[in-house]
Amino acid sequence: MNPIVHAELSWLMSQALPERRDRILVTLAGLSPDLDGLSLLGGVDMYGRYHHVLSHGYVGALAVAAVCTALARRRGAVALLSLAAFHLHLLCDLVGSGPGWPLYYFWPTSMREWFWAGQWDLASWQNSLIGMAATAACLACALRWRRTIVEVFSVRWDAEVTRALRARFLGEST
Repeated sequence: MNPIVHAELSWLMSQALPERRDRILVTLAGLSPDLDGLSLLGGVDMYGRYHHVLSHGYVGALAVAAVCTALARRRGAVALLSLAAFHLHLLCDLVGSGPGWPLYYFWPTSMREWFWAGQWDLASWQNSLIGMAATAACLACALRWRRTIVEVFSVRWDAEVTRALRARFLGEST
């Protein structure tokens, strides 16, 4: 699945958290399994060998949850949501990264492959539909919580996006 969609889904999971910082931590937790994608810097062969291996498993999940928890304001909630976002990423990869692209959840203790025979292609209509729905949901958060995923990048930009969406859909004056 597309990293943008991973970020959107993770950010949506964090909406019960009142602190922007905590929402960003959960979002980053949901993106973190793809850190092993940096293996591409070592070439296509290295990427093929290590993506879905190094940080797509329980070791990565525990490390990310520990870091997010240490940096969080609401530690218990962030710990649980970080683990949930991390594992949602794995689930999305399991179903939507393409046939023949397994996960190695128990690495480094085991190289047992985890896969699903019904995996759809990365460029599938299913991933596109999930992506469009996630983007719409992230923008719709402006109507309820007065924030969008743009808050991850800038509070000021988020305020502008939120203002525009609320003006358009709720008729609020600008």
